[in-house]
Amino acid sequence: MKKNELIEQMAIRAGISKASAQKAMEAFIESTSKSLQNGDKVSLGGFGTWSVYMSAKRLGRNPKTGEPITIASKNRIKFKASTQLLSTL
Repeated sequence: MKKNELIEQMAIRAGISKASAQKAMEAFIESTSKSLQNGDKVSLGGFGTWSVYMSAKRLGRNPKTGEPITIASKNRIKFKASTQLLSTL
């Protein structure tokens, strides 16, 4: 499902306009992004939890030359599905 399809389904199921559903979706994405940037966890009951973690630096290889290179550590986002969501699959 793509973003536009999700917005359409939200509008139908909530009985609101597509414009309102799109504003709600954008507000959710913006709020979630800001919380994750601040290092907070975002939990959506019955759906899952997003969190930020720091990946470790690691050794890689330059694909052109085969030389070893160090890949720096960086922030990554992790999503853990709730057991309620997993039980519906």
